[in-house]
Amino acid sequence: MKIFTVVGNRPQFIKSAPLSAALRAAGIDEVVLHTGQHWYHTLSQVFFDQLGLAKPRYRLDLHSPDPDRMEPEIAKRIAGESPDLVLVYGDTNSTIAGARASGDASVPLAHVEAGLRSGDLSMPEEHNRIETDRLSWLLFCPDDRSRTTLRDEGVMGRIYVVGDVMADVSRIFAPIARARFPVPYEPRSYVVVTIHRQANVEQPRLARIVEGLNRIDEPVVFPVHPRTRAHIENEALELGQHVRVIEPLGYLELASLASQARVIVTDSGGLQKEAYWYGVPCVTTRPSTEWVDTVVLGANVLVDDDPGAIAEAVSNASMPSRLPVLYGDGHASERIAQVLRATIPGR
Repeated sequence: MKIFTVVGNRPQFIKSAPLSAALRAAGIDEVVLHTGQHWYHTLSQVFFDQLGLAKPRYRLDLHSPDPDRMEPEIAKRIAGESPDLVLVYGDTNSTIAGARASGDASVPLAHVEAGLRSGDLSMPEEHNRIETDRLSWLLFCPDDRSRTTLRDEGVMGRIYVVGDVMADVSRIFAPIARARFPVPYEPRSYVVVTIHRQANVEQPRLARIVEGLNRIDEPVVFPVHPRTRAHIENEALELGQHVRVIEPLGYLELASLASQARVIVTDSGGLQKEAYWYGVPCVTTRPSTEWVDTVVLGANVLVDDDPGAIAEAVSNASMPSRLPVLYGDGHASERIAQVLRATIPGR
C-alpha cells in the first residue's frame, strides 16, 4: 500500500510526525511531497530535523502560497507514483492544492482534520476546509462535533472520529521539548505571542494588534513570522520595550516556551489546542475559531483585533477548574493507520 502525503507549511510538518511513524509501523509506504509554501529554514527544515521526519521525495520549491501554481506540479508527481491514496492535512493552500491534484490524477483523497468549521467565510481557510471535505473519500475527524458538521453538510465520504493528531504530537514531544530546551524565564511569568495569518498582518488589523500587545502589563515574548516582521517594518510599527521580538522557533523550542507561559496570544489554530493541553489560557486574535470547544469552556477568549480587549483578556486570563478531555487521547495516528490498512486493499 502506498500513501502520497502533501505537506507545505509549519503546522503540517508537525502534524505529520506521529502519523508518518504510525504508517511505517503499519507497513504502509509513504511518499511525501513538500510544496514549498513555507520555505524558510526556521519554518520548514528545522521541523524535519527536530521531529525526525523522513526526507520528502519531492520538493517543489515554488516559494509561493498560490494553490494554482502548486496543483499541476503535485498532480504530475501523484501520477508518476500511482499511489493508492493522497493524504492532506488541515486547511492551508497546500491542502487545497493537494486535494484538487488528487482529483486531477484520479486518486482517492483522505483529509486529516476533517469537519472543522469556524463559520467565517471571509477566511480563505474556511473555504479550503469545505472544499477539501467535499473532495475527500476518507474524512478523519478530531471529534463528534466535526462528524455532525459533515453529516449535516451531506458530505459523501466515509467519516471516522479518530481524535486530533496534534494531541499525539503534544503527548509525545512536549515533555521532550521542556527537557531539551529550558526557557530563560521564570515559568508562568511571561506571555507568548504568535501572529501570522494573512488577514492579521495587513492594515489596519496589524497596527491594532500591535497596539494591544503594547498595552499588556507583563513581559511578552514574540517569535515573529517572517511575513509578520516584514509588515511591521514596512508599516514602521513600534512594539513596546516589554515585547521581546525573537526569530521564529522550531517546534520543540516553541513547545517548551508556550507550555510554560502564563498566557498565549495567537491567531494559530494549532496553538489554541496546544494551549489547552498545556493548561495555559489562550487569547485568540480572530473573530471566530474552528476550535469552539476551547472557547465554550472558557479556556480561550476571542478578541478579534481590539487593542483594549487583547490587553484585558490577557490580564484576566485563567484556566477553568474543569478541563475535560478534548480532541482525543493522543493516539489518533494509530487509528488513522488502522483505518487505512483495513480500508485500502493491499497490492
